[in-house]
Parts: sequence; C-alpha cells; structure tokens
Amino acid sequence: MLAAQVALLEGIGLDAARHRLTALTRAGYLTGEQRYVAEPRAYAVTRDGRGAAGSDLSQPRKLDPALYAHDVGVTWLTAAARRGLFGELSQVVSERRMRSEDGRGDRGRETHGVRYIGSGGGWAGGGPRLHYPDLTVVAASGQRIAFELELQLKGAARRERILSAYAGDPRFDAVVYLVATPKERRMLQASARRVGLEDRLYVQLFRWSGDREPGTPPSRVRSRTVARSNATEPMSR
Repeated sequence: MLAAQVALLEGIGLDAARHRLTALTRAGYLTGEQRYVAEPRAYAVTRDGRGAAGSDLSQPRKLDPALYAHDVGVTWLTAAARRGLFGELSQVVSERRMRSEDGRGDRGRETHGVRYIGSGGGWAGGGPRLHYPDLTVVAASGQRIAFELELQLKGAARRERILSAYAGDPRFDAVVYLVATPKERRMLQASARRVGLEDRLYVQLFRWSGDREPGTPPSRVRSRTVARSNATEPMSR
C-alpha cells in the first residue's frame, strides 16, 4: 500500500498519511520499501502488525517487481471501494482474503472462487480448481460484483475459460473488467458473447495517472519530481 492510498482510505492529507505510516514502521508494525526511484515508498504489514490488528491472514508475500503495477492498481480499487466511491457496499473482499478462507478446508462453506467448468474443472490437491477475482464487492442491495484489473489481456483460451467460469456462477450479478485499450475491450466483449456472459460483463477503460504504469521508467521529458508526484495518484477512467 502507498501513502496516497492510505490518505484516500482514511480521508486525510498525504503528509498526515506519511507521518502515520512512518510511525507504524518505526514501531515495527509495517515495513517500508522504495524499490523504484520514481515510485513512492510501498508498505506492508509485519507479523507484529497483524497481531496488533487481530488479522487471521498469513504474512503477505514480499514485493514482486513483476506484480508491482497490478498490486498498486488493485489497492487503488480496494481503497476506492472502501471509501464509498463505488456506492454503498456491505462487503469488500480482497483476493487474499478469498484465497485464505477457501484454503481452510471448510467443505460446508460456499467458496469465494468461481469453479472452472469442462476439462479445466477437475479436482486438484483434494479441492476444486477455482478462479479468484482481484476484488469482490457486495452492494447494499445484495448484488455481488467481481472486479478484474487486466493489465495484459490473457490469451483467448485462458480468457474464455475464466469468463465461462463466471458465466456458470449465478452468484455474480456483474463482472467488471478494467483494460487499457479499446481493442482489449472489444476482444473481451467478443469472448463474453461466445461463452454467454455478455449480459453480465462490463468492460471499462482506464489509464494510469501521468500515462505511466507504476514500476516503469519515467519519461525523459519529465523531471524526477513530476514522476514521483504522478506515482502517488490513482488510476482514472
């Protein structure tokens, strides 16, 4: 998580968010890492932090450069959802929470993940093969919505296997994909028609603030100060 995301989530200024995160890091409840010179510091909870918060989740993985942009984007979505920018919600469930609860072996409880169908729906390791949204929200009205941040469009076979899983799961009233180009939107919509999900699929275009994906070098025409400022802002439609 970035300081700007904490500021959005808590409704406070950026400097105040940085001050709080610094204090929590010094107390041993968070770790802070600045992997990229053009990026702000990224924070993660420690074992002591999880204990203080009463969290039942396992320790999060270390920062992965290959997943950095996706992690930043999904955290913006989560902060926006919790802040009420998607309307009144009764639940906001992260992929990490979904996987954790499904992995506890409670066969009597309905899984969070959607089950693959056909040849991809076999059982592996004693459980069903499942796909997890990046984020699931439940509206105050009870509608369940899955969010997928698609930074790189998957191949047709894998893409349609995932969409087929959603098509076969009536628990989800809508599946929202966020993509970067009109071409990717058209390809997703075509796949949804082939698997019967067209009435529940919504594809939205997004762009990174400053037109630079987190973790990529800043443009040579921009100063380092401008690049750092852009990196603290959320994605926008």
